[in-house]
Amino acid sequence: MLRRFSLDGKTVIVTGASSGLGVAFAKGFAEAGADVVIGARRADRLTETRRLVEEAGRRCLAVATDVARVEDCQALVDVAMAEFGAVDVLINNAGVGTAVPALKEAPEEFKRVIDVNLLGTYWMAQACARVMRPGSAIVNVGSVLGGTTAGLPQAAYTASKAAVEGLTRDLAQQWTGRRGIRVNCLVPGFFASEMTAQYPEGYLERTIAQRVLAGRPGDPAELVAAAIFLASDAASYVTGVCLPVDGGVLIT
Repeated sequence: MLRRFSLDGKTVIVTGASSGLGVAFAKGFAEAGADVVIGARRADRLTETRRLVEEAGRRCLAVATDVARVEDCQALVDVAMAEFGAVDVLINNAGVGTAVPALKEAPEEFKRVIDVNLLGTYWMAQACARVMRPGSAIVNVGSVLGGTTAGLPQAAYTASKAAVEGLTRDLAQQWTGRRGIRVNCLVPGFFASEMTAQYPEGYLERTIAQRVLAGRPGDPAELVAAAIFLASDAASYVTGVCLPVDGGVLIT
């Protein structure tokens, strides 16, 4: 049974791998046996992620990637195919957020969030699906804020993440039966990230006390474990699912 969770011999693409959860995904998938291709806009910060993957004994390629650019998404997939000959798993993790009141948010601010979080997710999934073999998996990274609110003005972010959940279901409907590609969505609660680091002082602590049944923020390893499940043969009969890893936020 444990072999079903193994990713030995697989090639995984992780976007947004320059910090936070993206680094944890890259490291965790390497520890599960996969070679990893990492992408992010801040290419200089991919060096440390690459080191962590290679310390786990796996090969790693780092590519400067802005997922809002269709050509960057295609280039990331092309590099993976040229080096490893396959893309077995996509972790669609790249994302940005704002906390601007809705009456003050400029069109370009809202559009940038949608361009990265929604359109970037779609362009990456599209580029990968063109080359993926039956049995491959796409894991989109959503957010509990796609299904609830949490007291901050985050219209663009919540709209983008709600849309990612709908996109996940539609791509699963299109690709699972016809192409053998499973598409699921990971729905994190409150984990340490660049976005949570920008929350107002005391906000995260108050929200956890009021909304998180587990009474604490998530450990990145807990999210990575769920991602490995969705990406591996352990979830071979799971598709079109949005899996919360949130300590109970969505039922409070």
